[in-house]
Amino acid sequence: MAVSPARPRDEGTVADTAADSLCKRSARPWVLAATILASSMVFIDGTVVNVALPALQRAFNASATDVQWVVESYALFLAALLLVGGAAGDRFGRRRVFALGVGLFAVASVWCGLTGNIMQLIFARAVQGIGGALLVPGSLALISASFPENERGKAIGTWSGYTAITAAIGPVVGGFLIEHVSWRLAFLINVPLALLVIFLTFRYVPESRDQRASGSLDWTGAALASIGLGCLVYALIESSNKGWGDVTVIATLVLAVLMIAVFISVELRHPAPMLPLRLFHSRNFSGANLLTLQLYAALGGGLYFLPLNLILVQGYSAVAAGAALLPFVLLMFSLSRWSGGLVDRYGAKRPLVIGPTIAAIGFALFAVPGVGGSYWNNYSANYWANYFPAVLVLGFGMSISVAPLTTTVMNAVDQSLAGAASGVNNAVSRTAALLAIAVFGIVMNLAFNANLDRHLKTLHIAPEKLQAVEVQRAKLAAIALPPEASGQEQTALKNAVSQSYVSGFRWVMLLSAFLALGSALSAWMLIGNRPQEEQKT
Repeated sequence: MAVSPARPRDEGTVADTAADSLCKRSARPWVLAATILASSMVFIDGTVVNVALPALQRAFNASATDVQWVVESYALFLAALLLVGGAAGDRFGRRRVFALGVGLFAVASVWCGLTGNIMQLIFARAVQGIGGALLVPGSLALISASFPENERGKAIGTWSGYTAITAAIGPVVGGFLIEHVSWRLAFLINVPLALLVIFLTFRYVPESRDQRASGSLDWTGAALASIGLGCLVYALIESSNKGWGDVTVIATLVLAVLMIAVFISVELRHPAPMLPLRLFHSRNFSGANLLTLQLYAALGGGLYFLPLNLILVQGYSAVAAGAALLPFVLLMFSLSRWSGGLVDRYGAKRPLVIGPTIAAIGFALFAVPGVGGSYWNNYSANYWANYFPAVLVLGFGMSISVAPLTTTVMNAVDQSLAGAASGVNNAVSRTAALLAIAVFGIVMNLAFNANLDRHLKTLHIAPEKLQAVEVQRAKLAAIALPPEASGQEQTALKNAVSQSYVSGFRWVMLLSAFLALGSALSAWMLIGNRPQEEQKT
């Protein structure tokens, strides 16, 4: 949910000394349109793919680990390169880097839509992540560069509102395309949008850059972060299949630790690091980012498994699963202005303790429903009774948390470092989701396999039919039932698989609740209780 902020106003930038001359008033709506459409592509792709995972498993006969990589390859490069992507725009031209990101995202989307196997899709998604890392920081930076200071806040608010709306409707539209046309169209629809964005960018958006930017970009840091995070995610995901004793898993885990250690060493010495570690000298900044790490790990990891549960176990259509979180997004959008004022009235600490605590209750509520056995004519009853209360409580908790969290990050450092601070916080939120999906996958696999063993032992079914299910364990809830089994046997096997997945899903959601409580504890222990205007350091 976090987004990259615009770079703060610097006296030495072209954007802030001559915004009016750089962008005529008549062109500014088109600047907004270009940045909104581009950002929406990235935000929608991050959520639509979760709804598409069951279709991908069926299309490619893929394992749960395979489809995890479809999400993780994208998230890995988006998280690792986000900060250096913003710096590249400041150095080489924000419009140029933004357009490059949009073009790369479009090419990768074509590759995704035309891919012939799951490995190609994983690599294409990685390229999409690189494109996203170039265009996401540029969106708000271009708005900041194109609008004068007295209009900038309203423009950013407009961008935020429209991207929230597109993020809400994206999974619904994507679910419709997946269900009625093809999952491929969910990727290919990005192409006309990207072409429109590129046209608007070169037609209306002025070029701008930071005239004071000098020296080389922190490509070494970006490479080390990518390798370190990639090795860590690989070790976590593959450990479910190969075990922790596997030589490859051990080697990549050791390499991950080594690369992250070298990354920290490089960042401490680099004149313009992608991760300015000095920011963490602020207690409020450190506390806010520890809260972000835990809360967004809970959100990203927990909500990854929700569409899979709804579609594969509860029997929802892709459209219904895509619409399940609409109340969550709409509630956050509706309450954002109210929650932003909580820091002014009560200080940062109180809402950042209360909000994550309420979110923890929402996660726990997701662990309550069992196997609902929904069919198309009772989606509504199943959803309103079992999932809507959890969505509502989680949305309310996150609504209380997000705006005060952003305010705390921005107020924790000097204004000249506000852009870097918010960029770091955004990268932390994305890294948290990246790691959580890998860790939660381990939890899901352990719980699923243990429960599947227990259920299969109670079934009086021929061993060869049980073996047909056993060999597909890696698919989790997408296991294909043996066609030679009778109707009664298929029902019993389906129930065993579904019950096993729900058991894992419950553990995942309870772990999310635990992390959300941990984030509330971080706020309680580390974030100051003074009002907003007294927190600047």
